[in-house]
Amino acid sequence: MSSPNPWDRTDPARTPVRPVRHPARPRQPLGPVPATGAWRAEEGVGNRRFVHLGPLHLEAGGKLPDVTMAYETWGRLNERGDNAVLVLHALTGDSHVTGDAGPGHRTAGWWSEMVGPGRPIDTDRYYVVAPNVLGGCQGSTGPSSPAPDGTPWGSRFPYVTVRDQVRAEAELADRLGIGSWALVIGASMGGHRALEWAAGYPERVRRLAAIATTAQTSGDQIAWAHSQLAAIRADPRFRGGDYYGAADDDGPHVGLGIARQIAHTTYRSAAELDERFGRLPQGGEEPLGGGGRFAVQSYLDHHAGKLARRFDANSYVVLTESMLTHDLGRDRGGVASALAGITARTLAVAVDSDRLFLPEQSARIAAGVPDGELRVIRSAYGHDGFLIEFDQLGPIVADFLATDDDALPDPEYVI
Repeated sequence: MSSPNPWDRTDPARTPVRPVRHPARPRQPLGPVPATGAWRAEEGVGNRRFVHLGPLHLEAGGKLPDVTMAYETWGRLNERGDNAVLVLHALTGDSHVTGDAGPGHRTAGWWSEMVGPGRPIDTDRYYVVAPNVLGGCQGSTGPSSPAPDGTPWGSRFPYVTVRDQVRAEAELADRLGIGSWALVIGASMGGHRALEWAAGYPERVRRLAAIATTAQTSGDQIAWAHSQLAAIRADPRFRGGDYYGAADDDGPHVGLGIARQIAHTTYRSAAELDERFGRLPQGGEEPLGGGGRFAVQSYLDHHAGKLARRFDANSYVVLTESMLTHDLGRDRGGVASALAGITARTLAVAVDSDRLFLPEQSARIAAGVPDGELRVIRSAYGHDGFLIEFDQLGPIVADFLATDDDALPDPEYVI
């Protein structure tokens, strides 16, 4: 599948609104960087809820002796229990899909335009559940969580796979009394888990939406991830993963920031970065012989600093490694066989300028499942189009759910 030049004005349907280029201004320093940006209970629980699952045996061997899953919900489960929707977040996302920033939530919801009353995933009709992924750092068990000895797991945290993460989510669903999902939807890394849900628990997934994702991690994606992992591990303040007692500014924020810069480059398109920044110098700085930066360098530095204040370096490593081994076809006779076994009605959504998860990978999903369709978002923003192009993504998801909405009678709530 070809990806046309998003700025080609010969086809108005493919010409997105251009990003506005503003004069680059100096960014203000944000203060000390904590050793970890992991959520702590003293910050406030916010809208999180918690379920303790007990031990979880892991695909690669070993077990986690006591798993806690953090999650958020919106809407209400009806008496039939058939109006539940599972929303699965991307690598550095979390369970705070929609809602304001506030105590316990450092940032506003990352998909507020998609989830809520009257939104494409309508919480007046659906009971929406969003867990924080196993291995994450926003309340579910991960490397920053206490191990049995009471200290953070750190370097001792075991290897987890996408299937381990989904098995924990399935146990969470059991505890919530959800036998099947009206829709499982996820983008990027969340799409890995959505696909694994449909392949591993076909009887529990009626509809599947896999957005800007893949059924099997490619060599190119592994290569991009390798340099990110190397950047974190090469930071001397990473200390092999045992840095939780370090003072502010003495944690692995440099390595984590470089990893984020590499990743963020893959999240946006070359066309957007050129159009938005070009070769503009950062305000007050001189790149030519003066040690200053271009505006695009400052932009990447800014995103690096933001992530270091809200995320954990070990979780970045653990979750990235789970993405590396994502393979829907492992022990299922290959990807084609695994896709053919998915019984859910399936929507695959590609972003035409995505250079991380290529549109061809979405096309493979749509073609491989028995009841699949492919929709393509036209965007200059690359992979992050699923977080930006709500005027396109919203109607696509709403249309996909429309027949299900028609089939559901008026809600009859449990509570």
